[in-house]
Amino acid sequence: MTTQNPPTRLMLVTPPVADADAMAFKLMQAQAGGDLAAVILRLAESDERSRIEAVKRLAGPVQAANVALVVEASALVAARGGADGVHLTGGPEAVAEARSSLKGERIIGAGGLRARHDAMDIGEAGVDYVLFGEPRPDGSLPPLAAVIERAGWWAEIFETPCVAYAPDFDSVPALVETGAEFIALGDWAFAEGQDIRALVEQANAAIAACAIRKAAR
Repeated sequence: MTTQNPPTRLMLVTPPVADADAMAFKLMQAQAGGDLAAVILRLAESDERSRIEAVKRLAGPVQAANVALVVEASALVAARGGADGVHLTGGPEAVAEARSSLKGERIIGAGGLRARHDAMDIGEAGVDYVLFGEPRPDGSLPPLAAVIERAGWWAEIFETPCVAYAPDFDSVPALVETGAEFIALGDWAFAEGQDIRALVEQANAAIAACAIRKAAR
């Protein structure tokens, strides 16, 4: 039995990046592992010019593999760096400001959604995706069961694509079962000693296996 591309695709969420060259190498390794839809690039604290230069350094290698680069930064940094979009955590007001600045020319995604009404408000603001389950500002993670519930609720009711953050590899199949369009692998995928190429390959295999099981039901 053969299958087409699975409906759920992988995304990566980087740790805060200070060394763009080192991250470029990591991302090229990840891309060698198979299908990736997008990379959400988080940047280390720095001045605006340095952040723009970091985005420019990474945009080429990422986009050359037909992977979207979405930057957790201001719309200005994303646009001047040549990114495909911006990832926001500031609520509907931040989305409206970015939409005005970007004029519909780039992706606008949103995270930091702690309650259902936050997600619905941000969805009504016209984002291109919502992200559930990423680490909180203090670094802690919401319970996996809560992320599964939230992603499943959103995927069933709303048309805006949903990204479910996987806290580890073992959580990938359960998150795929929610119907989320994307599964995000975060900081842990970039840990020292982690073979990110193999991880992406294994995660894609897990997604494909889930798709086959769903089709067989």
